[in-house]
Amino acid sequence: MTRKTLALFACLAAFVTAVYSNHFANEFHFDDFHAIVQNPYIRNIHNLPLFFVDTQTASVLPANRTWRPLVSASLAIDYWLGNAMKPFYFHLTTFIWFLVLLALMLALFLKVFDRARPHPNNLWAASFATALFAVHPAIAETVNYIVQRADLYSTLGVVAALVVWIYLPRTRKYGLYLLPLAAAMLSKPPAIVFPFILFFYLWLVESENVKAAMRRSIPSIVTVAALGWLSSAMTPTTFTPGAFSAYGYRITQPIVILRYFRTFFIPTGLTADTDRTPLNSIFDADALFGFVFLAVLVAVAVWAARRRETKPIAFGLCWFLLALLPTSLFPLAEVENDHRMFFPFVGLALSASWAVALWLYSHPVRKEFAAAACGLVLLAFAAGTWQRNKVWRTEESLWYDVTLKSPHNGRGLMNYGLTQMSKGDNIRALDYFRRALVWTPNYYILEVNLGVVNGALHNDPEAERHFARALQLEPTEAASHYFYAVWLRGKGRTDEAIQHLNFTIANNPSFIDASHSLMEVYAQQMNESLLRRTAAETLARFPSDQEALSWLSRAGSLNTAPESYLNASLAFYQQGKFEESIQAARQALKLRPDYWEAWNNIAAAYNSELNWDEGIRAGQQAVRLRPDSQLARNNLGWAIRQKSGKL
Repeated sequence: MTRKTLALFACLAAFVTAVYSNHFANEFHFDDFHAIVQNPYIRNIHNLPLFFVDTQTASVLPANRTWRPLVSASLAIDYWLGNAMKPFYFHLTTFIWFLVLLALMLALFLKVFDRARPHPNNLWAASFATALFAVHPAIAETVNYIVQRADLYSTLGVVAALVVWIYLPRTRKYGLYLLPLAAAMLSKPPAIVFPFILFFYLWLVESENVKAAMRRSIPSIVTVAALGWLSSAMTPTTFTPGAFSAYGYRITQPIVILRYFRTFFIPTGLTADTDRTPLNSIFDADALFGFVFLAVLVAVAVWAARRRETKPIAFGLCWFLLALLPTSLFPLAEVENDHRMFFPFVGLALSASWAVALWLYSHPVRKEFAAAACGLVLLAFAAGTWQRNKVWRTEESLWYDVTLKSPHNGRGLMNYGLTQMSKGDNIRALDYFRRALVWTPNYYILEVNLGVVNGALHNDPEAERHFARALQLEPTEAASHYFYAVWLRGKGRTDEAIQHLNFTIANNPSFIDASHSLMEVYAQQMNESLLRRTAAETLARFPSDQEALSWLSRAGSLNTAPESYLNASLAFYQQGKFEESIQAARQALKLRPDYWEAWNNIAAAYNSELNWDEGIRAGQQAVRLRPDSQLARNNLGWAIRQKSGKL
């Protein structure tokens, strides 16, 4: 790059950094939880080689496990850099690679423009195209969504491969350009379209004949075919794309593509989770309208391909359509998703910007007016991106936005309800869960959450009914068994809870919360041998797990630490096992005779059994040892008042 180019890119990078400066503290969202937050594998930097050979490391949810080793490896590095689950380091890494992508896009756009029509202002046109992509509000959907850096890495690899091909022609025979392509394929499958992008570049931009362009694309075809086969082979049978009807999904894609195209020019209605549903018939008005749009877009590309000056427009439109091809043909759970616009919008930014540049080159417009108009467009888009960053700030702000933009999305309503439950507003959470039930009546995670919130509201029969429904819908899913086990523990049904926790661990050892919960149960039961065994088995899978290490180090003191008996006493009390609570507290008193908390637990347990005399005696001991304890005085006062009432 020339000094002028470097200076322009430095200004562009500063502008983009300012626009995204309010996103670095944004929380984890959606798929981030099962792929990052709950994923024990990314917490150990030594697992880097494992990401390339074991898809179990990709997610704690078997249905969501795919082979994207570079993405998983990068997440582990971010965790290591932050020494914790700190979103800032994850966002920082994503943003740095985003800037690298922009630099490569600028180089690519400039070369394409210069080949079509050399002009002194081509650098400004290429800079505008890059900036337009950089601050487009739809692009913020990928930059803010940490786990979807897969789209960024994949796009980066494709652009880098093309840039290496263009700028380093002597390395082509060594296949250097195939290295970033391989990295793209190890990040996300849509990079498989690179050979077609290369073909259209050679044919349209470098004006090679069709046979020559096809011949020079063969090495990249072999590369993506080999890595595509490997990706397919590595994808476990548990992976579930989620689409109910391949036919319905595919006939919906043309109208979805039209919506993406419209969004490039009018970026409104962005949502983190769509409520669009598949069409039922190819003769549906939306389906027909979508196919007509595709025909028109192809016709425009064909027309633009006839003249050298307009060939970049054709190339950009081909890029747009090719980048959407994988997600249009392969049926997925959602018929549309806003982060899918990231890769295709590289082509649209190129095409639209060159169309504007050609018009300006052919019409006598003052440079000041043209610059002002371009600046206003960029500022308007930047303002939209700033607002989208704010929407992605918290789980609550993101899912509230989804409830407004996608009101028929049951998952969105449920996730907003979860944010309310986390704040303790269980009534509001239940309301949103019930709204979600209208749109997703057979969603097992929704049933689990209905069980949790009803349990928190002490609607025990309803809670158990929803947990049973979740188990009926997905008998082997970890979440169904784990959260049911948590509820069972709270109801004193410990043996049943242990069964569900063991089932979860046996079927999905990556769901490490189940192991942690089981260790807590064994510790409360003073079962040293089972606690040691569970901790050792957990550490065999996850050697750096701090909770398992902690329990293993404390296992030998279960029967010697009075605090352990006190904790067990409290756990028994919460489960309604008052005799066991009293016995555990008395064991604590043997080790520490002046342990007022143990006497207080005994008083509370006797009071719950309506044994007021023993409650008074124990309460008096607690107050004698700790006169300033309001809790002990309350338990004693309650027993005295109740006994007086009986008399």
